[in-house]
Amino acid sequence: YAQKVASMSLAKILIASCPSLKTAENKSRPISYASAVEPLEALTAWIVAQLKNAGALVGLCIPALTVLMDAFESRLIFVKSGGVKYISRQLRAATKGTGGDNSKKFGQGSVQQLYELTFCLWILTYELNGSQLVRSEFAKDGAPVQALVDLVALAPREKVVRVALSSLSNLATCTADEDPAPAGSPRLDGRHFLSEMIACGLMKAITLLRDRQFTDPDIVQDVTILHKLLSENYKEMSRWEVYKNEVENGHLKWGSVHTEAFFKENARMMEGPDGDFHIVKVLITLLSSRDEEVAAIACYDLGEFVRHYPNGRAIAKRLGAKELVMPLIEHENPELQRHALQCVSKIMVNNWEYVK
Repeated sequence: YAQKVASMSLAKILIASCPSLKTAENKSRPISYASAVEPLEALTAWIVAQLKNAGALVGLCIPALTVLMDAFESRLIFVKSGGVKYISRQLRAATKGTGGDNSKKFGQGSVQQLYELTFCLWILTYELNGSQLVRSEFAKDGAPVQALVDLVALAPREKVVRVALSSLSNLATCTADEDPAPAGSPRLDGRHFLSEMIACGLMKAITLLRDRQFTDPDIVQDVTILHKLLSENYKEMSRWEVYKNEVENGHLKWGSVHTEAFFKENARMMEGPDGDFHIVKVLITLLSSRDEEVAAIACYDLGEFVRHYPNGRAIAKRLGAKELVMPLIEHENPELQRHALQCVSKIMVNNWEYVK
């Protein structure tokens, strides 16, 4: 309790020096922001250290973190410290493994914590248009988008869904015009984040939300906006682009792009424009994913690439697929075990379809 209140009090004292909070009443007061930067950075480092930990310690830093969201300067210090990534990890850890009646999976305390962390992400999304740094932090690893999509899909409480949807809406409509990325860097704007949302399965979640009755008009508005933008973006993407985006974001889900028919049609696309088999390499790294479903789908996709791409067997072996798949044959998850065994069989046996 002492740590929680002390950190919150310190945050309130320090952000009083931030120029963005200066009003006509306090402009005359001799407050030096320069002298507050170092302690602000130290407090932010302490908050990030708590966010890195799993468990009850996270609650210690949330009041101070919420206070830091009040000032533009402290928000940027938090983003530079990698804070977006660590909030996203906390949200993903909290929602992982829930199912069934999701509202019963979260106690009141944990729902409040989810809400406050999501609220902080939501505040940060208002800096997207003006800061290339903020956009790049939200684009890292696909974790922030995945965390927000998980919250929308699980819907622990209406207030959590509201701020998650609003955050996604801000991401979907952001632009890169005000502070563009350096020359040669990929353009990160609403289109990029919409592609991530499609890969994370937001289309299905939004479709389900459209059928629900919400009392909050903000939720209805955000659901309508996101459904329209997702539908338009999805129509513009080919099936290969949907698949490529899903693999690159590491959010593999069983569907029409993980079928024999898809690989018969698109096996040649696995070469990539530079002929470096980038997508195959990413699939091989996904064999080590902690998410067992992702690893199982990666096994299936690699096996189908081997079957349908000329000399795919030799390419998969050269890139090290066999060495990573072999240990999965003894995995405790029977589904992953089955797909790993089939993948190894496809790599080893010339006419696999005759022995399957």
